[in-house]
Amino acid sequence: MTDIGNNPQPARTPRIGVLAIQGDYDAHAQALREAGAEPVLIRKPEELSGVDGLIIPGGESTTFLKFLERDGFLGALRAFVRAKPTFGTCAGCILLATEVTHPAQTSLGVLNATVERNAYGRQIDSSIRSAETKLPGGPLEMVYIRAPRIVKTGAGVEVLAERDGFPVLVEQGHILAATFHPELSQDRRVHRRFVDLVRSSR
Repeated sequence: MTDIGNNPQPARTPRIGVLAIQGDYDAHAQALREAGAEPVLIRKPEELSGVDGLIIPGGESTTFLKFLERDGFLGALRAFVRAKPTFGTCAGCILLATEVTHPAQTSLGVLNATVERNAYGRQIDSSIRSAETKLPGGPLEMVYIRAPRIVKTGAGVEVLAERDGFPVLVEQGHILAATFHPELSQDRRVHRRFVDLVRSSR
């Protein structure tokens, strides 16, 4: 009799969805490939059932909501983010928060944080910065485009990086969120962090 325990099957490559409604979802898909995952562009709610995790990219959060509500996507997405690993960047971070200000808006309510929209100014105020984080490997390049600000975090939220004393990269259980755009950098540590989160959750 073969001892199956001595012949473990190779781990399946994580299939991670990228919400492909707006934002630079192709850049996220490329970053996921380089981080060791199989990206899947998600445009319909039924496609969520085939992925192990999900990235909600940047864009404009109110426009995101209009698309999601129009297509009946919002309920399916809300159920997914409560159960499976989800990474929100910029507008995606706004959508994950339990409270949104400036102005207030509907959200998915899974990240125990208050997020202020467009806190760092308009498009012309976009910037590229470098800062230390809790990720190994030295300073991390961070691309900010009309970035939101995480003004408050609650229980269970670990702050992995800050800007001017405010969190810019946070993790809470199966949720990861960034106010910057890691997909626009060549540094893949943030995406690798999420891929590892997906693997551990499986």
